[in-house]
Amino acid sequence: MQRRIRQRYAAERRFRLLGLGAVVGSAAFLAFLLVTMFAQGLPGFTETRIALPIDLPAAGVSLDPARLRGTGADLALTGAGLEGAVDAAASAAYPNDGGAALLSDGAWTVVRDAVKRDPSLLTRRAIIDVPAASEIDIANKGDGAPEAETQVRQLQARGVLSRGLNTGFFGASDSTDPTRVGIWGAFKGSLLTMLVTLAIAFPVGVLSALYLEEYAPRNCWTDLIEVSINNLAAVPSIIFGLLGLAVFLGTFGLPRSAPIVGGLTLALMTMPVIVIAGRNAIKGVPPSIRDAALGVGASPVQVVFHHVLPLALPGILTGTIIGMARALGETAPLLMIGMRAFIASPPEGLRDPATALPVQIFLWSDEVNRGFVEKTSAAIIVLLVFLLAMNGIAIYLRNKFETRW
Repeated sequence: MQRRIRQRYAAERRFRLLGLGAVVGSAAFLAFLLVTMFAQGLPGFTETRIALPIDLPAAGVSLDPARLRGTGADLALTGAGLEGAVDAAASAAYPNDGGAALLSDGAWTVVRDAVKRDPSLLTRRAIIDVPAASEIDIANKGDGAPEAETQVRQLQARGVLSRGLNTGFFGASDSTDPTRVGIWGAFKGSLLTMLVTLAIAFPVGVLSALYLEEYAPRNCWTDLIEVSINNLAAVPSIIFGLLGLAVFLGTFGLPRSAPIVGGLTLALMTMPVIVIAGRNAIKGVPPSIRDAALGVGASPVQVVFHHVLPLALPGILTGTIIGMARALGETAPLLMIGMRAFIASPPEGLRDPATALPVQIFLWSDEVNRGFVEKTSAAIIVLLVFLLAMNGIAIYLRNKFETRW
């Protein structure tokens, strides 16, 4: 008997060690993922700038400052030859280092914005920090080609290089130049898509859960519906993409690669999750609540909407936000409906062409330019922060509205 007791205790210790090892292993993999992602992505939030001496009057850029106050200021500066003046200034300032090749394709837009803020630049010589080319930017961050690193050392010796926050990454859209890309267009597309998804999936899913749990008769048709909902929650997401392609684009003729189509497709995918979470939350409400409400004269509808639904709302909201977080990270359904197009400007409405943040990450990961590597990791960090925020909201709502019986 003592031997068997020792064996049971030894088995329990081994089981505890196995459980602890599993937890430590999972935490190690998660830490490795986060450290790797942050190490590769944090440089993507910064940019290398090069000091550019520019003399707009000598370059022949002449413009009435009054034209810089209206909506046509960008067009006026472009027509005045500002882009050519910037390239000429770079060639004059750095003739032995590559000239205009040192600058990003969007360097002239930085000068344009500086002129719009300070029209006196049209009448004097100035030094403006502009974004460097992708090769110089990568080399300045310690991961460039040997030739580019040699150029960077020469420029650093002259004191013309600096690093700062890449604010354009948060306000720009897709581009062929990694120094000009940004996440705002994809982030706005994801936001509009999620709004459509929530506006459709939440009310339909909650009402379906209420009907199935409170009103639906128990027969074979109800059982068939329940089995179908459970199966839909496990269907691969690409199937919903094919459904959206066939129904919303092929049958109803909605615009391709628009947030409204993406939202409708993701709503079909998210709805079963909300129904299942809603039914479980409604089941968790004690029957005594219903009996007490009916006993004081409440109608069945009042019992559901005044008592059962408010008490089940924390669980419903938690399931909804988790389902929305899953939909936010989906890529396959959006690829099927065309939300992988090159979108150079943020969408203005639900029917405008758009892309989503996961799709943008997928497209950048397929680029051959090394400058897109850090941009891809930086976009993944933004997506992870967004997902963590949504899950944090779910935890807060659950703790705030949770009722203990």
